[in-house]
Amino acid sequence: MATLIRTLPLTETSLIVSWCSEGKGLIKTVAKGALRPASPFAGKLDLFFEAELVYVPSRTSDLHTLKEVQVLQSRQGIRAAYLNTLAAACFVRWVELVAERETPIPEIADLLRRGLDFLDRSPADLRSLLHFEKQLAERTGILRVGTPPAGLLAETFGGCPRQREELIRALAS
Repeated sequence: MATLIRTLPLTETSLIVSWCSEGKGLIKTVAKGALRPASPFAGKLDLFFEAELVYVPSRTSDLHTLKEVQVLQSRQGIRAAYLNTLAAACFVRWVELVAERETPIPEIADLLRRGLDFLDRSPADLRSLLHFEKQLAERTGILRVGTPPAGLLAETFGGCPRQREELIRALAS
């Protein structure tokens, strides 16, 4: 089981699809022909989808070949409000900043899944962002009492997601 966290075009018909999973961590796959009208991936590769996937591991790179996808949860509620989408993007970017590629991250993947599930059914708010950051700092072992978790995360992992500032401004207005 994995959460789709990013898609990028590779060719006219293929995509690079990034996933976050408990057992494999952050992984990248190639969805060959995904942009063709009759693709078996049609409607299955959208941001924040949770899915079962089958892929063929590459022997020479970190870019694996995606074979099958079965969507388990589409999280349509995230797309219903811009702030939810922005918060979800911020959560994903935090995970990308703190996690190593292809390294199991069960606690962090679980935190991301729970954060996205919350945004799927509830409006984004400052409390949910701060909670996510606190939990992430705790799971990465850097949480210190009295120090803002976002600052610790940014200092340790090289910056904050750019979505964070925009989200905080939007939530304040």
